[in-house]
Amino acid sequence: MKLKILAVGQKMPSWVSHGYQEYAKRMPRECSLEMIEIPPAKRTKQSNVSKVVELEGKKILSMIKDVDYVVALEVKGKQWSTEELANKLSAWQGVQPSIIFIIGGADGLSAECLKRANEQWCLSALTFPHPLVRVVLAEQLYRGWSLMNNHPYHRE
Repeated sequence: MKLKILAVGQKMPSWVSHGYQEYAKRMPRECSLEMIEIPPAKRTKQSNVSKVVELEGKKILSMIKDVDYVVALEVKGKQWSTEELANKLSAWQGVQPSIIFIIGGADGLSAECLKRANEQWCLSALTFPHPLVRVVLAEQLYRGWSLMNNHPYHRE
């Protein structure tokens, strides 16, 4: 199973790259994690926010195949416990060859992206800066994998 993160935004601070890489490299080959950065749409003071979100959404959707299972990171989505995430990873393994996690830009995901998503996941009721979401998501995927495989990383 291949896990991919499609995230709007480029040129992240070094701590984001280091944090993400730390967890991505821990993932086993059979459950690899890949980050694909999508350039954000140009914004000006006069930009129509809904048009910007729509453009970013089109870029995201162009990178998703029909067979991909898509999880949208969405503030209005369902919150999962670590155990629920581990159960989902276990259920997807061997059934879903590619799981795509999508992270929108500063103004969120387009309605088309949310419609395409098989599930919507809210990492927390707290508001996180977009760069931090990448690190938290990678860590949670590693934690879910470790729980699923009885690895000692996750402690209850």
